Amino acid sequence: MTDKLVSVGVVGASWWADAMHLPALGSHRGARTVAICGRNRANAQMMADRWSIPQVYTDYVEMIESADLDAIVISTPNSTHYPIAMKAIERGLHVLCEKPIAMTYAQACEMAQAAEEKQLKTMVPFTYRYMPTARYLKELIDGGYLGMPYHLNMRYYTGYARQGEYRWRFDRKIAGAGVVGDLGPHFLYLADWLYGDITAISCRLSFTVPRPPLDPQGVAYEVLDDSCMLTVEFANGAYGMIHCSALCYEDSPFGQTHHMEFHGSDGTLYSHTDWDKTQQVKGARLGEGMARELPIPDHIWGIARRDTVHNTYRDVFRSEDFMIRGFINGILNDSPLSPDFHDGARMQRLISAAVQSHQTGRRVEVASIVE
Repeated sequence: MTDKLVSVGVVGASWWADAMHLPALGSHRGARTVAICGRNRANAQMMADRWSIPQVYTDYVEMIESADLDAIVISTPNSTHYPIAMKAIERGLHVLCEKPIAMTYAQACEMAQAAEEKQLKTMVPFTYRYMPTARYLKELIDGGYLGMPYHLNMRYYTGYARQGEYRWRFDRKIAGAGVVGDLGPHFLYLADWLYGDITAISCRLSFTVPRPPLDPQGVAYEVLDDSCMLTVEFANGAYGMIHCSALCYEDSPFGQTHHMEFHGSDGTLYSHTDWDKTQQVKGARLGEGMARELPIPDHIWGIARRDTVHNTYRDVFRSEDFMIRGFINGILNDSPLSPDFHDGARMQRLISAAVQSHQTGRRVEVASIVE
């Protein structure tokens, strides 16, 4: 690694930037957060004071053009991702952008192509890929534990939609898609990463909890889904069910639970994370009897604490070279990054296929999505 410092600007002064991006940047000796931009100047200034960031902006264009940046982190509502990223790419900045990276597949492809043409580094933080359970599942599946994959069942349960208040995540003009575009990409990405290309989707979206008909400005908006059920088909012949719901009562410190099951010709794998103290992988190979716990190896754990899932989560992203710290390393070392904007565009295509499937009541071939 060189002695160069990567000067980073962060767009978005939310709790997520405070909890995820700024601590990771602050712990990396090769990164320097030089600017932050937020719509609310007082909130952005508070974040700047907390993290010793010298420059504060309320206009991302001004920040991009005047803050002398090498890279930008976009942690803002979905509808803003495309214009901010394209402005940063035009300026020659490396970009990390939260998912979904755009409002449409066509926009996401344009972002990926523009960054590639300028040889810029991009990253999309599909967070759960980096957790020890996911990395161990990847190692086991790639190592042949399942044999030929047959099917999977993945469930992401959380409860932020239970109260029925207005949230921008359920507003079409800001979010683009509801839970299928918020939680869905996390598990669609994992399914694609673990089993290979998803080629077709059938989807049913649920609109269960009533929400106010007007946004905080008194304007009517289209209310989006609060849970989704996806049937996915893979190029290798496997298929799967993915259920994402924001309506579940999950009394854990992180307010969510993850449940995963994988079956193949030679074995079975189970994974359960309660986001309290359980982050477990179990498995059984043909002839071994009942599934048993498969302890996560030390090389997967690294330096992350193992006492609670939240402490593991903090250490993985703040102390180890994953996600945003990996983004900085990729810039410093000119090394490939994954997941990048091409991966983000692929997930955008799956989201569009899922929404189209719900709207038409039909199975949708992913290749048919061009916009």
